[in-house]
This record gives sequence, C-alpha cells and structure tokens, in this order.
Amino acid sequence: MQPLFIRKLLFFTVPVLIFPAFLSAQAGKDSLLSQAALPDVVAYAIRHQPVLEQSLVDENIVSNNIKSKLADWFPQVNFNYSLQHNFQVQTSIIGGNPVKLGVDNTSGGQFTMSQYLFNRDALLALQSKGDVITQSKQTTESRKTDVAAAVSKAFYDVIATKQQIRVADENINRLSKSLDNAFQQYKAGIVDKTDYKRATIALNNTKALRQSNESLLQAKTEYLKYLMGYPVTGALNVVYDSLQMEKEVSLDTAQQQVNYNNRIEFRLLQTQQKLQEANVKYNKWAYLPNVSLNGAYNLNYLNNQFGKLYNNNFPNSYAALTFSFPIFQGGKRKYNISTAQLQLKRTQLDIVALQNNVNSQYASALAVYKSNLANYNALKENVALAQEVYDVINMQYRNGIKTYIEVITAETDLRTSQINYYNALYQLLASKIDVQKAQGQIVY
Repeated sequence: MQPLFIRKLLFFTVPVLIFPAFLSAQAGKDSLLSQAALPDVVAYAIRHQPVLEQSLVDENIVSNNIKSKLADWFPQVNFNYSLQHNFQVQTSIIGGNPVKLGVDNTSGGQFTMSQYLFNRDALLALQSKGDVITQSKQTTESRKTDVAAAVSKAFYDVIATKQQIRVADENINRLSKSLDNAFQQYKAGIVDKTDYKRATIALNNTKALRQSNESLLQAKTEYLKYLMGYPVTGALNVVYDSLQMEKEVSLDTAQQQVNYNNRIEFRLLQTQQKLQEANVKYNKWAYLPNVSLNGAYNLNYLNNQFGKLYNNNFPNSYAALTFSFPIFQGGKRKYNISTAQLQLKRTQLDIVALQNNVNSQYASALAVYKSNLANYNALKENVALAQEVYDVINMQYRNGIKTYIEVITAETDLRTSQINYYNALYQLLASKIDVQKAQGQIVY
C-alpha cells in the first residue's frame, strides 16, 4: 500500500513542481525572436518598449484619477465617534447660583451625509473625462509612432552594416584568390613581387574593414535591442529579403500637401484645445454658488457614572441645504478667466505653428527622399558597371594584358560601389519612413 501511495503522491506533486518552471522557461522563450524581420521587430517594440509600457500605465492612472473626481457626485457618508471624560465640568451662574453644565462622561456617534447638487470641480471632471481619456490614448499613439520610426531606422542601419560585412567577405574571398594567383605568377617569374604584395595590402585592408564593421554591427544591434526593449542577454537574429526591400523603396511623391488630421500631434493639440475650452468654462463657473445637501444623525450619551454611560441616548438630527457663494475675492476669478482664455489662445497658436512645421517637415523629407532615390538609382547602375569592369580587367590581367594595379583599382571600385549601393538603399528606406511619418501614415 505504501509504494502505491507514494506513486500517487508523485503523480500529483511532480507536475505541480515542474509546471511553473516550464511556464517560466516558455515565457523566456516567447520574449525572444527566432527571426527578426522588420515587421516582427516593430511589433515586438510596440509590445515591450518600456516607454510604451509606461504610457499604458499612465492611461490607467488617468482613468483612476477621473473615477476619483467623479466619485464626488456620489453621496458622501461618514461616521464619527467620540468618548470624553470631564475632570472638571463647566460651571455657569444662573439666577445668582453656580450650576454645572454637563456631566462627567460623554460619548457620541455621528452619521453624516452630504450630496453635491452643484460643484464646478466635479462638473469639470464629468464634462471633460472623454477628452482627458482621449488625450492619454493619443499620447500613447504618438509614442508608438516615434518608437516604430526609430526602430525601423535602426533596423535598416543594422542591415546596411551586415551587407557591408557580406561585401567584405566576398572581397576577401576574391582577393585571396587574386593573391594566390599573383604569388604563383611571381614564383613562375612572370611578374615581380609587387603584385602579390599589393594583393596582400588590399586583403589586409579589407579584413581590417570587416573587423571594424563587425564591431559596429554589435553596437548597432545593441542599440536596436534597446529601442525594442529586447532582453540584453537575448540573441537577435536580424533577417531581411534584399529583393523585397528593393521593391519597397517606391513612394507616391505626387502628394503636395499633408492632411493635418493624419498627424497625431495635430489631433493631440485639438484635444488640448477642447480641454482649454473646458478650463475657461470652469473658471467662469466660479461665479456660481456651490450647492450641497447635508444631513446628520447624532447619538449623544451623557452620564456621571462611566459604567452607565451608554444606558441613555439623547439623539438629535438635521438636514440642511447649503449655498456657498464667494462675494468678493479681489478680482481673482476675473484674472483666472483671463489666464484660461490666454492659455486657450496659446494652444490655438500652437496649432497654427504645427501646421506650418508639418508643411516644412514634409517638404524637407520629400526632398531628401527624392535626392536619395536619384542617388540610389545611379549607384545601382554603378554596381553592374563596376562588376563588368572588374571581370574584364581581371581576365585581361590573367592573360598578361593589364597590370595588377589596374585589377586592384577595379576591385576597389567594385567594393566601393557595392557598399555605396547598399548604404543608398537603406538611406532611401530611412528617408521613406521620414516622409510617411510627416504624412501621418505610421499608425500603430
């Protein structure tokens, strides 16, 4: 019986002990990306970036603050309790005789209830709650846009460096073969030793450049992880499709003006304007009275003997309607209204300034994009030409027609054109993001 009991016990307890560890490991696995394409990287950043998580926390704080303000519209019920022993009871002269007013021991309980019928603080919270919630959500949306744009640019920067490393690997392989060929020709007495020494210099320079790019890649990858909110110790395998990315460089440049409503900054200012208008009303309501309904029920226990204090109760109760109206405050209400109106005017001017700034941003971003597009198209053609020139000169060198210095020059031109092409590609994609951000097309 005992072994059977132990087996049953293990059957139920072992999964309980293992399952939390499994969930923890699974959670750690889910927090990493096996392959990090651009959509995956941006989506991860939207879910894990601490700034965005803080923004969501801020939304909850705003929601709780609104509920706290709106709670003032509900009846406020309180209870107070007191217990007092008088060492000396107050004495008063009545009809020429000293008379004690009170007893040695008193105790009381008080139930109070108050209900606002009009209160400008609570009324402001009621009328502006929708705009306040909208403002907090728009702030989160604005931060998402900034994070998505920054992450995308950092992603392209990483890709550009990876492509430079790939080009360096191709060059190292090509130069290694060229070095071997030059050395064999030197040994055969066909050429002097300067050819293979030049090949050695070119190979060493390319290896040094590759090592430098490796270090830059690590730094740029860490920066991308920082923008994503990615675990520091987690591996980030950035993947991309060069052909697909080349197809994504196109952008409609015919649009001359920006729809301001697409910009989250514009909508934020519009919401802020509504809140400023509500603030003007709030200050004008200062001329209205605060109206509240109050009531109380009091329990009064009085007795000279402490042990019999709660034998008799002498209750009293009341209900009251209260108007509170400040008559003169030295012009304070007038100045507050004027300040609120000026703040509203300032917000309206901020909207005008933003419109002008948006137009400038869009024109600048579009100009940079067009410039990068022209540069990209030119450099794309250069890669094909440089490859063709290198192939011809290398073949001619092998046949003894060209010198090795011409091969080195052609190889350098090819490497430079390849690096410039990939840099131009990712600069073009980054400038496309700036145009889309200026148009308000980056939405998450």
